[in-house]
Amino acid sequence: MTASSKNTAARTLYSRFIPREELHSFSAWTPGSLDGADSAAQARPEEAAPTPEAAAALLTEQLREARQAGYKDGYRDGLAALDNFKQSYAAQVTAQVGQVVASFQAQLDALQQDLASSLAQVAADIARQVVRTELTTQPQLIEQVAHEALGLLVHSARHIRIRVHPDDHQLLVEQGQLDIEARHARLLPDPGVHRGGCIVESDIGLIDASIETRWRHTVAALGQTSSWAGEPPSTPEEQA
Repeated sequence: MTASSKNTAARTLYSRFIPREELHSFSAWTPGSLDGADSAAQARPEEAAPTPEAAAALLTEQLREARQAGYKDGYRDGLAALDNFKQSYAAQVTAQVGQVVASFQAQLDALQQDLASSLAQVAADIARQVVRTELTTQPQLIEQVAHEALGLLVHSARHIRIRVHPDDHQLLVEQGQLDIEARHARLLPDPGVHRGGCIVESDIGLIDASIETRWRHTVAALGQTSSWAGEPPSTPEEQA
């Protein structure tokens, strides 16, 4: 080999290596698997551990997010609880108002009933005084009462007796307008019969046209039970 050939070969061999001053970064090569997995793992840079400042900032952010989530959940639960309270309170108030209205209505009905009863009692008292005044000022009214009582008897009735107060008896005898002869009836004085009334007896029954009986029928229409004397009628037990 000539000198010229040796110099050419040396330059060729030297061109296959890169001078150190021309290298910027390099790493040592170690043999690994042939599939290139170790090379790829070595090519990934290692993750750096977080600094204390970064960890504190991350913890602060997590706390803030947790606090925000808790606030939202608490606000939602509070609204639900408030809505339930409103519904419960409204139902309770409605029930209480209904009870008050029902109690007020019952009291009003009782008051109206008491008022109606009082008015009926006053009307009965006034009517009693009016009737007594009429009987005093117009004693001849007994004639109409006796005539109507006789008219209620059938014509086949026999043994007719008309019992009236002694004062009314004298008045009817003096006037002589009561047709008792045609009915073959007898007019009898009876102190037990109040003025203004009469009792007609016959073989087929009795017609009570006394002032007490007519008065009870009148006040019964008003829902009252007061007697002609102004006192409540006695019960069968009291009469016994």
